Amino acid sequence: MQPEMPTPAELTFDTIQTHLTTDESAREFLEQRLWTNGPTCPRCNANDETVYKMTGKSTRPGLYNCRACRRQFSVTVGTIFEDSHIPLRKWLVAWYLLCSSKKGISSLQLQRMLDLGSYRTALFMTHRIRHAMKETTYAKKMTGTVEIDECYIGPKNAEKRQKSKTGVVALVSRETGERRTVLMKRVTGITLQQAILDNVEPGSTINTDESPMYKALKSKFEHKTVCHKRSKTGEREFYRTEADGKVVTTNHAESSFSLLRRGVIGTFHNISQKHLHLYVAEFDFRFNQRNVTDGERTANALGKARGKRLTYR
Repeated sequence: MQPEMPTPAELTFDTIQTHLTTDESAREFLEQRLWTNGPTCPRCNANDETVYKMTGKSTRPGLYNCRACRRQFSVTVGTIFEDSHIPLRKWLVAWYLLCSSKKGISSLQLQRMLDLGSYRTALFMTHRIRHAMKETTYAKKMTGTVEIDECYIGPKNAEKRQKSKTGVVALVSRETGERRTVLMKRVTGITLQQAILDNVEPGSTINTDESPMYKALKSKFEHKTVCHKRSKTGEREFYRTEADGKVVTTNHAESSFSLLRRGVIGTFHNISQKHLHLYVAEFDFRFNQRNVTDGERTANALGKARGKRLTYR
């Protein structure tokens, strides 16, 4: 008798090894996550009586046929899994490891753990998963109080604003805890202000440091700053409580960089500018899903695999 499929809350590394040990069980679990309304044709979105599962000795497992468009398909069509020769059970393990590793997991480590053929295979596999995690658009702009801070990611021996470093701007909503990250080759007043206007609703409260790059935003937002420079007493301001009880700080935005920096230093060691946006998307996803279990985070990430393809080109 085949073991019952684990729920997202029950999904752990042990349950994957126990319940999802075959490609058939992995495919069934994937169908549950991607086809919430039953088998659905990825080309014409037909389902129910229009779609039926194909059977027979010569039929590939998990193959369906659509009477509406007369095409065959499986759950992997139109997802990052399409045309992949890596077994689905290994894909699920890779998804779980990326979603549960706070500081990320290197492609070399994944290659060893999953016994993949080459480093290139493991790297492309992790890039596909990061591509699926990435938010392409946001439904609405951030409101309330938003903390904003910027940092630079790149070689240690490079100066802050040299071409070898990339600017990373983090916007964290204090009400919802959501973080959005914007990458830019160079952080200037113009690019920084545009990134904030694109993501924050005018009239909201923004907390930043005392950088002059934010000064032009005072006419569009309620702008409050904290001064990180040392005062005459030698102290630095990291937060303050105003008369109305509201706290002015950028600590949440600054601390959101800590895991990304630790991942770059301790896990990946070096990230190229070309692929930095994928790594940032991975850390953003884990940060925004930090209040759920590892299994639920993995299940939520699998739901984003549909409609996103990434080829070697």
